[in-house]
Amino acid sequence: MSLIGKKAPLFEEDAVINGFEFVEKFSLEQYIGKKYVILFFYPMDFTFVCPTEILAFQAKLEEFEKRNCVVVGCSVDSKFSHFAWLNTDKKQGGIKGVTFPLVADPSKTMAMNFEVLGGNYDYNEEDDEVFFDGEPVAYRGLFLIDRQGVVRHQLVNDFPIGRSVDEAIRVLDALRHYEKYGEVCPANWHEGEKAMEASPEGVSNYLAEI
Repeated sequence: MSLIGKKAPLFEEDAVINGFEFVEKFSLEQYIGKKYVILFFYPMDFTFVCPTEILAFQAKLEEFEKRNCVVVGCSVDSKFSHFAWLNTDKKQGGIKGVTFPLVADPSKTMAMNFEVLGGNYDYNEEDDEVFFDGEPVAYRGLFLIDRQGVVRHQLVNDFPIGRSVDEAIRVLDALRHYEKYGEVCPANWHEGEKAMEASPEGVSNYLAEI
């Protein structure tokens, strides 16, 4: 299921910000009308691909900030697990130095609402028990949410496949360009390159020049 064009699901969850500070009822509502949001899910703290992604987002955090965009990470781990990982050195597999918020979703409610949970709860009538079918952690989902709280881009990778931070920036640039100029952005477009009008003439003119 796609969330494109829909309001991002609301949530109020515990989070760790600035690498050390606990926040209760962290919500994206504080950014509505003000900032773009890149919200990304990752499977678990203290794993293998996940720290490479989180540190890559941190390395490009200034690029997002100058585009009026905040970055928020989320997994099904507790806030205490986030805190421990954020205060573990990189040489020991930690992510010390990361400053953007990490949201805790131990109930898996956020992962379910954003439809990135790696399985489903089911009921076994014979044994009268609820069980989880699949992996009870989030896939590598990424959502670009505009300043009105609407999801404009959605990407979901399987567990072994890391994401491109540069692609997240490129898509953010494309949305900002469209909002500012009303021009649509063709394949492989990057900021500063020629875009085109959303019309037959615009497409013809663009294709004639490449």
